[in-house]
Amino acid sequence: MKFRLPLAGWILLAMFLGVVIGYVIFLTSPDKAAAAQTAGYISVISDVFLRLIKMLIGPLVFSTLVVGIAHMGDAGAVGRVFGKAMMWFVTASLLSLAVGLMMANILQPGLHLALPLPDVSETTSLQTSAFTLKSFVTHLVPRSFAEALANNEILQIVVFSLFFGVALAALGEKAKGLIRLADELAQAMLLITGYVMKLAPLAVMAAMAATVAVNGLSILATFAVFMRDFYLGLVLLWVLLVLAGAMFLGRRVFALLALIKEAFLLAFATASSESAYPKLLAALDRFGVSRKISSFVMPMGYSFNLDGSMMYCTFAVLFIAQAYGIEMTLGTQVLMLLTLMLTSKGLAGVPRASLVVIAATLVQFDIPEAGLLLILGIDTFLDMGRSATNAVGNSIATAVVAKWEGELQDPEEQSTTPRAAAPGAERPTA
Repeated sequence: MKFRLPLAGWILLAMFLGVVIGYVIFLTSPDKAAAAQTAGYISVISDVFLRLIKMLIGPLVFSTLVVGIAHMGDAGAVGRVFGKAMMWFVTASLLSLAVGLMMANILQPGLHLALPLPDVSETTSLQTSAFTLKSFVTHLVPRSFAEALANNEILQIVVFSLFFGVALAALGEKAKGLIRLADELAQAMLLITGYVMKLAPLAVMAAMAATVAVNGLSILATFAVFMRDFYLGLVLLWVLLVLAGAMFLGRRVFALLALIKEAFLLAFATASSESAYPKLLAALDRFGVSRKISSFVMPMGYSFNLDGSMMYCTFAVLFIAQAYGIEMTLGTQVLMLLTLMLTSKGLAGVPRASLVVIAATLVQFDIPEAGLLLILGIDTFLDMGRSATNAVGNSIATAVVAKWEGELQDPEEQSTTPRAAAPGAERPTA
């Protein structure tokens, strides 16, 4: 029997090779500008891969979500699933923000920082704006569905898909043709996803090589304490999320973690939650989650349940405050947590959203925005952990909501009525 290395194995191998290639470039380049130029050419591969994924996300979310809602049958079922999902998302969000707050207070990574602090007059190039309820609500509703698709505004795509799916369900027999068309579109998008995923190991290698080629490995040593503390916080958050999942899924939560390992590694290596989305859908299919639940809850999670990103927000803000010697009372920290609870949703879909949210929070609480420059250099390494955590949180949330709705097959049912593998979920061959 011919041995086939699974995708997770290819990704791990690609990560290692990427680090080696990047470090060789870093050592042999005459200066940082030359290394950055070389890294720019290498990163074309990972950039193309991520663009391909972004190309798929809009149509995939729309088609799977519309089919899922249409199969629910009525608006009452949609509202019930939405309510249960939002209850989990809000709880997980508060937990994530609280973990970041607690870990930053206990470990205090910003104290005794052996680095020169940026001048308080310096600013970042990030676009920030004050959060208002008006801006959130108006951003929630798309001006045009085509514009939402073009800009990959997942939350706006979800809103339109909700209306469209409920309308198809209300039309009943008259909408069978449209539902079948949406289902065929979803199958086609998943098949294309399978083709794109064959490039994943190559994209991972390029992404790692480009990052290390510019920064070298010394930057990790410089920020070792901050990164160690941040990843300790992430590990604690993973444990809490798994324990929360185990309360409803029992020991099956570990089977779910095994199924999403490829998506986890892909999100980690590419520092992109979106790259893991198709793989997570396929993994949830194999776990026994009904597609009408996963196609509804997963897109919502990508807007409302960014657990890793939210934990990073509170952790980074306190780190910067500590670095500048700014005392934040418990009351101020709680107010910051509640503010981030809202702004992290209002800015969903913004490129480098975590940094934008942090920059806006720093301004609001009179902490020097220049402090963000301290962590910009290692943000890619931090984003890897954030993205992987988002993938874990959304998969557990979806499985739990499916359990609550009675739409999760148990192992015995799966063995007697096996679910068809999602198109495009094949593993790449060597």
